[in-house]
Amino acid sequence: METMELNAHHKAEYPPMHTAEHILNQTMVRMFGCPRSQNAHIERKKSKCDYLLPEAPTAEQLAEVERKVNEVIDLHLSVTCDFMTRLEAESYVDLSKLPENVSETLRIVRVGDYDACACIGQHVGNTSETGHFKLLNHDYADGRLRLRFKLTEEFRE
Repeated sequence: METMELNAHHKAEYPPMHTAEHILNQTMVRMFGCPRSQNAHIERKKSKCDYLLPEAPTAEQLAEVERKVNEVIDLHLSVTCDFMTRLEAESYVDLSKLPENVSETLRIVRVGDYDACACIGQHVGNTSETGHFKLLNHDYADGRLRLRFKLTEEFRE
């Protein structure tokens, strides 16, 4: 049996929060046409992600981000992993944030048909395991939007 060689991973993320980050990233890409988070700090109690935007979003737009993330969570999508070469992956996922010395084999994490990206972190098996996404606050300066968020146990009906 052939052994697959992947990059080492030195952090154990909280799987529900890390999965929610994937959904948030794809939501931001779809709503604002921006790249995925440029800087993320993902923790159990609260997390933050930075996005590069030409202008600050409105309160209504941020409320829509929260609503859309929860809508995707409520779809109870399967979270799956595939392994493929960089060459195969580059045709449909953004590889720009990968380190130069990345392994030839990549792990692609999919959240249903909503998101796919190269990732070696830990995730839940289904979005029903994440809880409810709540934006806590945000700030915008010099083209960088920082979103702070948490997950709660409550679900919307």
